[in-house]
Amino acid sequence: MQVPAQVEYERAGSVEHALTLLARYGPAARVLAGGHSLIPMMKLRLVQPEVLIDINGITDLCYINLTGAQLRIGALTRHAQLLESSVAGEHFAILHDAERVIADPIVRNWGTVGGSLCQADPSEDLSAAFAAMKGTMIIHGPDGSREVSAREFHAGPYETVVGPSELLTEIRLPIRPGGGSGYRKVSRRAGDWPVGAAGAAVWLDGDVITDAGIGLTAVGATHFAAAEAEDFLRGRTATPQTLARAGEIAAENCRPVSDQRGPADYKRHLACELTTRVLGVAVARARGLMA
Repeated sequence: MQVPAQVEYERAGSVEHALTLLARYGPAARVLAGGHSLIPMMKLRLVQPEVLIDINGITDLCYINLTGAQLRIGALTRHAQLLESSVAGEHFAILHDAERVIADPIVRNWGTVGGSLCQADPSEDLSAAFAAMKGTMIIHGPDGSREVSAREFHAGPYETVVGPSELLTEIRLPIRPGGGSGYRKVSRRAGDWPVGAAGAAVWLDGDVITDAGIGLTAVGATHFAAAEAEDFLRGRTATPQTLARAGEIAAENCRPVSDQRGPADYKRHLACELTTRVLGVAVARARGLMA
């Protein structure tokens, strides 16, 4: 019988209120946003918080807007809102690509962007997408706010750098001209966790790749990124051979493990193939050849 252990409940009405509650209860508390990952883990007694701090009433954390040359996404933004955002899709096609293959409409309607990132599942789609776009996480705590690179946000499986008395409040993505992005995923069935997935962003000057970002999930990539493949791409012409070699380098530097979703060798093959394919998508979009 899957029943959570007894837990106290608090509802925060503002970021300041949530921080006060987190400071009061410390490591005994867990933040409740969408709850699609936390509640099942509580039912299985994999986590047993003494207090749940519900932040769904903090409407100030639900937004998607442009500020200068940045896209800013509030941590309580629902997956469905990000998928429906024309502003997000216009500048970062990778976000719409990823959101289309995350779970199902019911989950997307209530699950939050910040909750998915803070769950820190090694197979999380958005972690790879934000790593590819080299985003920045804004974390609020008792001493104010601090910025953390998306690639430094995750400390390990189901662990982040967010402290017991801190709260992720925003994700920021830099908007740069000449770029294109995309996301591709293989899963056992629609809406499932990926067997392997890759996100990519490239910036071109003519046919030359001036910069690149590659995010990988479910294949054991360090910080959800393929830094070695990115280094290879910079300064090279965006030819099919170049993209294919980048895929090989990405796969060589992954450390996948065999599990119920597939053997390690298959996952490494996916890392190569999906990286190559999604780089092609990103290049095509940067050239204006693909929506």
